[in-house]
Amino acid sequence: MSHQSRRCASGVLVSVVLTLLAFPGPVLPADAPVPARTFDSALARQRDAETLKVLSAEGQLLYQRARVKLDGYRYCSMAVAQAERGELRDSIRSASMALHVGNAQGNDDLVAVSKRDLAIAYSYAGDLVHAEQYAREALGHQAKDPRIVEGPAYKTLGDVALRRGRFTEAVEWYEKAATAASDRFRPLVQISLANALVAGGDAARARVLYDAIEPPEADLLPLYRRGQGNLLLIEGKPQQARQAFEEAAREASGADAAYHRLWAVEGIARSELALGNRAAARERFKEAAQLSEAIRARFRSEEFKTGLFGDMQKIFEQAILLSIEAGDVEGAWQLSERSRARALLDIVRGRVTPAGDADLSVGTVTLKEVLDTLRPGEVLVQFHSLDDRLIAWTARSGGLRAVQLPLPRKELDQSVDAIRQSIFDRRRDTVELASALYDKLIAPLAIARDERLVIIPHGGLHYLPFQALRSPEGYLIERNAIAVAPSASLAVQLARRSESAVGSLVAFGNPANSAREELPGAEREVERIGTLYADKRVYIERAASKSRFRDEAGNGRVLHVAAHAEVDSVDPLHSRILLAAEEDDPGFLEAREVYGVNLAGVSLVTLSACESGLGRIARGDEILGFTRSFLTAGASGLVASLWPVADDSTELLMTTFYGQLARGTEAIDAMREAQRAVLAQRRFAHPFFWAPFNLIGDWRLRAGA
Repeated sequence: MSHQSRRCASGVLVSVVLTLLAFPGPVLPADAPVPARTFDSALARQRDAETLKVLSAEGQLLYQRARVKLDGYRYCSMAVAQAERGELRDSIRSASMALHVGNAQGNDDLVAVSKRDLAIAYSYAGDLVHAEQYAREALGHQAKDPRIVEGPAYKTLGDVALRRGRFTEAVEWYEKAATAASDRFRPLVQISLANALVAGGDAARARVLYDAIEPPEADLLPLYRRGQGNLLLIEGKPQQARQAFEEAAREASGADAAYHRLWAVEGIARSELALGNRAAARERFKEAAQLSEAIRARFRSEEFKTGLFGDMQKIFEQAILLSIEAGDVEGAWQLSERSRARALLDIVRGRVTPAGDADLSVGTVTLKEVLDTLRPGEVLVQFHSLDDRLIAWTARSGGLRAVQLPLPRKELDQSVDAIRQSIFDRRRDTVELASALYDKLIAPLAIARDERLVIIPHGGLHYLPFQALRSPEGYLIERNAIAVAPSASLAVQLARRSESAVGSLVAFGNPANSAREELPGAEREVERIGTLYADKRVYIERAASKSRFRDEAGNGRVLHVAAHAEVDSVDPLHSRILLAAEEDDPGFLEAREVYGVNLAGVSLVTLSACESGLGRIARGDEILGFTRSFLTAGASGLVASLWPVADDSTELLMTTFYGQLARGTEAIDAMREAQRAVLAQRRFAHPFFWAPFNLIGDWRLRAGA
């Protein structure tokens, strides 16, 4: 059977890899051609969803639902405050309401200010396309005080150009911003301009400008001091640069002292590198990494306004590289682990509260704990992608080994994209590409046949179906059972939870939600899964509501949700599943709300959604959105798909998978048997049909029916 409807939102808000399990349901028929450039089509839908018309309509709807109607300019003030707290989706919503009010009133000034605020929010989110769009549109309106629109809009265009590496263009925009800006805003623009000149290597002009800038007020002084240090570095004066950064570290004070000290120490580390003191640089980078863990995650508004967007992951990368060079394999591995925890903290700390005792958001385990957890025949393979190489650690119960692979980040990402596109298009060269990547990634690691692999990806490797890599003996899944995890620490914590118990099922299918088309295949899906469980609670259509989810989601050993989903790259915590609407509640279950649901008794969560495998990677950590939220809420494992799947092959795969689980097979082996069962069918032999599914989390989980 084939079903043409898809569990994807035509107005999808973003492309983040969302957990997807497609039991026979509304997915691609086995004989349907795969659209070329699947990534491009998904991103096009994302851009369509963020058009001005859609934002204005959303603003109108939000405004109509608001119990207290505010003045349009109040919404703009809210948008700015929310953006500076890192609540970017809320900021965009507030600016959208201001935009609606401005359009309704014919107030061109309010429209200009609201578009300025949209540009700022998207710039903070790293969405450069929309940041540029709204900055240009803001400049097209007549503001009462042009300075409050033109200065920030021109500066946003400079920030966008700088982040794209277009230094000359960035300088031109910053110069326009300096001319147009208010007296209060101008010092920030001048520092941004000077830093752009430094980034572009124009030391002479940067020196003239820095010498002309009056030392700014306290909130900008740390930026000013560090900018001087960076300028001294490109002037070839590392000794003086180190002194400047040391002065900045001593001067750090106030609520953000730890943050400013962090970046001053990072500057000292770079100065030590320039002086050839690699051992001293390593210690300073490690100190900066440790400081980063003590900082409560929130947006530093003045930092973000400079357009430089300090990247804490770069600190960890330098520390890892120098540790590897020094022969400290364990220290480098531990830094890799800490970098992943740091990225998670940057997302959720202070913004969500996990339910019960299921908090996985803080802390890393020691290497000894990892080695003690691994059984004979199990190997943890952890990757960390650097600019010029890929580091791979293999941990077995007997110890840890590190290998440096000559795969620069850019080349690796291109190789992963190439094999994914070949799989999407079902091309003949998939085997050739899969063999080449196996030779580069896996062959150097000396993995024995039938060892069970727990893979910790990094960067673009989150997109890669490792099971489809091709060894001389066949596909990797034919040699080894495979699971993936966001980090070794999380894998160990989840494995410690492992219990063997008879499972019960809670399933939600085809929720009644007028925002998207019905999903009759999803209804059939949960009913078929239900036949394997004597203890089951299956909710369909109107019964599959958000309130029912809150009440029932944690009451089963297996939680299955077959519904539309919209994932949000602007703010992953606002990604949402579309459950059944109830009265005034539209039924949108956001990822941030999942953290508050106690799933500590749930072994396996499966989320069915179409094209949810196209995602955004956070440097140093795993795919954002529901994957993290469900694990943090207490679930031990998930089944995830990396691309849209075919109906008939998925039916065979999932029937085999759930059948193996019902007999008490551990999940990692159940998934291997399921993928091999599909691969054995001649018409499904291409990896497109059998390779999309990943098991994430506890590879030993049992959820027998």
